[in-house]
Amino acid sequence: MRQQQRTIAEPVSLSGVGLHTGNQSTLTFHPAPENYGLRFVRADLDHAPEIPADVDLVSDISRGTTLTKDGASVHTVEHVLASLVGLEIDNCRIELSANEPPVGDGSALPYTEVLMKARYTDQKAPRKVIVIDQIVNYKNDEKGVEIVALPHSDFRVTVMIDYKNPALGSQHSGLFNLQSEFATEFAPARTFCFLTEVEMLRREGLIKGGNLDNAIVIVDKDIEQAEVDEFSRRLGIEGSVVLGSTGVLNNGTMRFPNEPARHKLLDMLGDLALIGSPMQAHVLAARPGHASNIEFARKIKRLAEQKKLQKKFNVSGTDGIVMDINAIMKVLPHRYPFLLVDRITELDTEEARIVGLKNVTINEPFFQGHFPGQPIMPGVLILEAMAQTGGMLLMNHLGDDGAKLALFMGINNGKFRKPVVPGDQLRFEVALRNKRFNTFMLHGRATVDGTLVAEAELSVAVVDRQ
Repeated sequence: MRQQQRTIAEPVSLSGVGLHTGNQSTLTFHPAPENYGLRFVRADLDHAPEIPADVDLVSDISRGTTLTKDGASVHTVEHVLASLVGLEIDNCRIELSANEPPVGDGSALPYTEVLMKARYTDQKAPRKVIVIDQIVNYKNDEKGVEIVALPHSDFRVTVMIDYKNPALGSQHSGLFNLQSEFATEFAPARTFCFLTEVEMLRREGLIKGGNLDNAIVIVDKDIEQAEVDEFSRRLGIEGSVVLGSTGVLNNGTMRFPNEPARHKLLDMLGDLALIGSPMQAHVLAARPGHASNIEFARKIKRLAEQKKLQKKFNVSGTDGIVMDINAIMKVLPHRYPFLLVDRITELDTEEARIVGLKNVTINEPFFQGHFPGQPIMPGVLILEAMAQTGGMLLMNHLGDDGAKLALFMGINNGKFRKPVVPGDQLRFEVALRNKRFNTFMLHGRATVDGTLVAEAELSVAVVDRQ
């Protein structure tokens, strides 16, 4: 695996029609500076908006991956991204003259070939590699999907597909070395679909640019040539379409015996690029698709964000701990006896959500007077602990460097459901609901052993620390 970032040496372009939109499009790869990442640019729109290759910007996965930011979208990005990942290009500005890249022959080969002509420029900044040091698992039992990332010294991907269809059957494929295998063994693998799917896809407004030159159509039902002719007429396919004997419409042949499995692996490379950094792991995937790839990518990104926070605050990295008490004290100004959060176990800055814990012991000073002989934690302190947890969310959401302070302004719809007593562990889940200028509205829930004990809407102002 490469250690330094790289980009391309000069701009290169290719043109064609988009697979699903049918729009004519020109794509131009441009060199980009260090730490720029991969960004699509809609040059056809006012102000040429940029759309970063970020899993949190995925807006649609209907037979492809669509990214949207501030109302600007780009469709079917996975083959473009797979080419950049496969060639280990970290920084690139991807300019488009329409809302979808040209499909080419349905593989990643056209993009790969032009990028190789552009040559590479090594950059000084190191690559920000996500090192998987624990098993990460994603499952969807309903669809029979399972994806696992295992610790490994390099990057590998193994894919198995099984459509339970005799026209295709079970296949598997594995990529073990990007440098030596990607361009020749995986970039040429073309997209595919079954004959029974084609008409449905057209009814849904997809594959408007699809034809038998940019997709493998697998014959998965008994059909006569007369039906094929009628099918071609309804879909507006020009020229004769032959049923043939190879199992592929128009008597086509596969570039590889397991070309569909290789293409699924290619799609996965493109979708995993949306994590934003290369990954050091062995990824094993059974029956993957865009939906599962995106969910798995989100899981890896959240894990990487957690580890980044642990590193920032010098937390040991123990599973289930994002910030320990020492890290919390670097962010919150509170001290004994008013620091009421012991641990942060989840922190999602993209979804603006946090989970914190407070261990309630008999040694809490307020139990001396509330109440002697029947210790109960004051409800106002439960809300204070909830607000402190929310303050941790806001400080990290804003990228605070210690110059800001979160001030508790108000409570709406505060409710107390059950007493909290010594020995309980309070779990606070706080989420950002909306923002107006420097005022934030949070919703918090406090539970003990899964039972709701308190909830409230909190108003918090973020001000400069004096």
